[in-house]
Amino acid sequence: MTRRTTPLAFTLVETLVVVGILTLLLAIMVPTVKMVRAESRNSGCLSNLRQDYEALQAYQSANKGILAMCEFIPVVTPSGIEGGLPNLLAAYLPVDSGAWFCPADFDSESTDTGTSFTYMPGLLRYAPEIQLEVLQMLVNLPPQTIERQRNRARLETESKLVARLFEDDVQGLFPLLMDSEDRHFGTREPRNGVYIDGSARAIVVEANTAVD
Repeated sequence: MTRRTTPLAFTLVETLVVVGILTLLLAIMVPTVKMVRAESRNSGCLSNLRQDYEALQAYQSANKGILAMCEFIPVVTPSGIEGGLPNLLAAYLPVDSGAWFCPADFDSESTDTGTSFTYMPGLLRYAPEIQLEVLQMLVNLPPQTIERQRNRARLETESKLVARLFEDDVQGLFPLLMDSEDRHFGTREPRNGVYIDGSARAIVVEANTAVD
């Protein structure tokens, strides 16, 4: 006697169940993978900001504690990138170092300027009260002071006045260097910064307050 065997195969119902389970798993996994990538890029951004801070510290040590003073972002000119923190700190961190970029930054403008980050002292130097003191200092310089000496005196005065703002910032409200745009969606806060004490962390903007 021969025994008839039924070929093994999925029924239509079983196939639909498997497809449904796979679809559910993908729906769970895709956001998780995106979140893991976002956290990884966020961690890389914080690490890069710490490296930039170390270069800032090296500059200050080599310049009698003077806070680096330059444009808050590099300027793109027909002849190339000029000014900005990467160029000023080139002796301590190469201009083409990946530490000048946030791993979550895919903006071509950042590539053009050479960095993802905004240098806050370079922005705060233009505060009216600071420029007023700088103007008073320049007016009191001896008439024979040459242009190079005047520019150096201006930068040193701006540096000292801006440094005073950070020293008075006991709550740590102002980052030294920060993401120029919100780049870390999917994490706790979308923008990172490094502070005067060397800590790199998310910038939290609270209602009715400035940056925390």
